[in-house]
Amino acid sequence: MAEELDFDFRGFGNAGVRKDSAEQGDASAKPDKNDKNDKSGKRKVDKDKHHKNGKDKDHKAKGGGKNGKRGDHAGVPALFEPMTLRGLTVRNRIWLPPMDTYSAFECDGKPTQFHYQHYVSRALGGFGMVIVEATAVCPEGRISPHDVGLWEDGQIDSWRWIAEGIKEAGATAAIQLNHAGRKGSTGCFGLGYIANTVPEEAGGWPTVAPSEVAYGRYATPRALSVDEIHGITWAFAAAARRAVEAGFQAIEIHAAHGYLISQFLDPLSNVREDEYGGNFEGRIRFLVETVDAVRSMIPDGMPLLVRVSATDWAAGGWDLDQTVALAKVLKEHNVDLVDVSTGGIVSGVSVPVKPKYQVPFAQQVRSRADVPVTAVGLITKPKQAERILEKGEADAVEIGRAALRDPYWPLRAAYKLGVPKTEAPYPSQYVRGAYGTGAH
Repeated sequence: MAEELDFDFRGFGNAGVRKDSAEQGDASAKPDKNDKNDKSGKRKVDKDKHHKNGKDKDHKAKGGGKNGKRGDHAGVPALFEPMTLRGLTVRNRIWLPPMDTYSAFECDGKPTQFHYQHYVSRALGGFGMVIVEATAVCPEGRISPHDVGLWEDGQIDSWRWIAEGIKEAGATAAIQLNHAGRKGSTGCFGLGYIANTVPEEAGGWPTVAPSEVAYGRYATPRALSVDEIHGITWAFAAAARRAVEAGFQAIEIHAAHGYLISQFLDPLSNVREDEYGGNFEGRIRFLVETVDAVRSMIPDGMPLLVRVSATDWAAGGWDLDQTVALAKVLKEHNVDLVDVSTGGIVSGVSVPVKPKYQVPFAQQVRSRADVPVTAVGLITKPKQAERILEKGEADAVEIGRAALRDPYWPLRAAYKLGVPKTEAPYPSQYVRGAYGTGAH
């Protein structure tokens, strides 16, 4: 989702880069038997407290058996309960979502010192999982020429120190893999061509998509052949293998916000008549095959997440019912969590943006597909976020724009929710400056 930024991301050693206004695109241990969540990651909700509307009566099932018991976490705010997905335990349920920073200024896909500071600072700030921004699986899969990538082995080392820094600060290091499709080769603040296609002479490239259907005023893409689709599937898998080698602990596949995979999902952007188009099964085929390919490349104990847009906000397009059906299929194909967002697929639609506007979609996917989900979208206040989890609307929350303003949002939330400073996710070096601590 687009966000306007009013500060300079040029970071370190890039003084020659021209500053421009920006469109900010969307850019993520073994279980404790006493955790209040099962191996699936779903959080058990207090039935007596939260079944009033009749929709949450089956929280025992959703909480997941013996590992769904709260145990030692009694009295801990839901935001600060650990969450286990497969063989990985995340320290809390406040996550940093993937948000593109358009800051690989050398156009080589390699992250820089800026990226290290950006992500590690949020880990130090107490986030449970830090999901690194949309990372291209091939050069033509970038959103902009300044996007990061993992399309070759030479990029692995540039990611390793970031993944290690996130983990050393106590957070889980995850990375989102992406192909932009028809929304690739677009402008950004350091390059110009804002909300336009970058011409080839300025570093752009011809775009591809399921069909020759343009997004807004962007250039019309070329339709992919079946062989090219298969090649991109394995580009995702190869990028996932590199992410594992770089030290990331979880992988997210970007199937939202109008990028290539979501272009295949949506009947308004996919008008193919072969096995990758037409009915629901055809339109989800590319994603399902990509999920299977990625899963084959990563350790059995590593969580696999998929980000989806639950609706394109357009009549006749992708909607909640299809999202629920997709989530059920993804669960069968060993996806551990669905990261629920909306929009970005169809241009020119009206989106009713307001606090928590996407949370009901997450709740419906969680309830109807019986899969762990995250919720995102103008969640800005600690008590607001806490209620989302307490009501069983999501299993974790993602704090995006608010985290850009405040890298230490989880530490402030801990104070607001009454978590003692000794139990809050403070680095040892920062405890004496904890919220509520007087001067020494």
